[in-house]
Amino acid sequence: MSVNEVSSVGSEELRRLFDNQRAAQIKEPYASLELRTDRINRMIDMLVENEQSLIDAVMADFENRSPMMTRFSDIFPTLENLKHVRKHLKQWMKPESRSSKFPLGLMGAKSKVEYVPLGVVGNISPWNFPIQLALSPLADIFGAGNRVLLKPSELSPETSRLMAALIAKRFDETELAVVLGGPEVSAEFSKLKFDHLLFTGSTNIARLVAQSAAPNLVPLTLELGGKNPVIISSGANIKLAADKLMWAKSLNGGQICLCPDTICVPESKLEEFVTACKSSLQKMFPNIATDPEYTHIITQRHADRLRDMLSEAKGAGARVVNLHEGGCSGRRVLPSLIINAGVNCRVEQEEIFGPLLSVKSYSNLQEVITYINQRARPLALYYFGSNQKEIEKLTRETVSGGMVVNDLMAHILQDDLPFGGVGDSGTGCYHGFDGFKNFSHAKAVYSQSTLDPFKYLRPPYGKLVKKVIASQIKK
Repeated sequence: MSVNEVSSVGSEELRRLFDNQRAAQIKEPYASLELRTDRINRMIDMLVENEQSLIDAVMADFENRSPMMTRFSDIFPTLENLKHVRKHLKQWMKPESRSSKFPLGLMGAKSKVEYVPLGVVGNISPWNFPIQLALSPLADIFGAGNRVLLKPSELSPETSRLMAALIAKRFDETELAVVLGGPEVSAEFSKLKFDHLLFTGSTNIARLVAQSAAPNLVPLTLELGGKNPVIISSGANIKLAADKLMWAKSLNGGQICLCPDTICVPESKLEEFVTACKSSLQKMFPNIATDPEYTHIITQRHADRLRDMLSEAKGAGARVVNLHEGGCSGRRVLPSLIINAGVNCRVEQEEIFGPLLSVKSYSNLQEVITYINQRARPLALYYFGSNQKEIEKLTRETVSGGMVVNDLMAHILQDDLPFGGVGDSGTGCYHGFDGFKNFSHAKAVYSQSTLDPFKYLRPPYGKLVKKVIASQIKK
């Protein structure tokens, strides 16, 4: 595919790409270690050799985004995931021995699990980390021996077009192909009979994807988001919590599925927390209204939505604390705290996906647990403090995709931890060995010797087999 051909595809072209990948997979169903490693290496080379071009494309899509931001949040973690899979792939591909039920094992029976490729995997990726969320999952998908159709976001068009062009130069379209276009292309894409479909995005769009995939019974991994809560304990280091929260909410303009959304602060610590947040943000961005290190919102429509949420909460009686000086306009939306907003406000009902923080004061931990459990299950839950009883209580009495203590979002960087949501925040997981298994089929393989231990279970049934079965039917 040439660069000129990289454009929005129609349903016929989409079907052709899929059918060609399916035919190629049938012809070569089990990719060798060497081929899987080669595909990963080509992706690594592509990223390293085109780093600046990718940074420039992301900058064009966001209007303003720090090159360092793209390096450490898009390119670096993608390379790390690719290298991690490459390092461990040989071990992961080995069959897993399993025990055979007594006495069959004594009679020569062998049981094992072979992780075999699923086939053709689809990936619908979002705009907020347009490189990482499009290409990092390829480490797990390629590692499992699959072929991939990638549909990147239309809201980051420069990055999507560049990735398509770069991929076309390094991969045959039967290995990896990129399809561009808007929601109508995504709708057709999700109707294909994939062997697995990965979608990263909003919960509302995920419902539509799931409906489209259902007629073909396509298994899904849905990486979504939600209103991730942060619980600040009465004994927590408030400055530490504020520093990490301000970093997270200013990172990528707060446009991160793992971003903290609602902060639960003890009533006695509320003012200390507000002061600490102001101080922390001022230290990072002395002139945030013009600082080139601060990321803009992806579109004007998204920026207007955030300002509307802020205005609505303020009009409904919430206390709004601007953590900055100077105005902001266009796609630059600056961090603010919205304290004790009403339950019907949009900032309480919707995932914020921006630099606004909803802050709720509380008097006891059970009050917080009840609040969390009455809402949709989040992608992550965060706790600041050192009270082990509180940590244990939150771990066991709340449900979230992941949980982090005294940090934010750090679990996604741990190669040996599965990453995924639960309930409204997603289903399935990937990263590391869990990702390899997620995009593989665990095939049970049982081998019997030339002995025939089951001959006694064939009619006519003798006294011995009746006695043995009867002896096992008991409590």
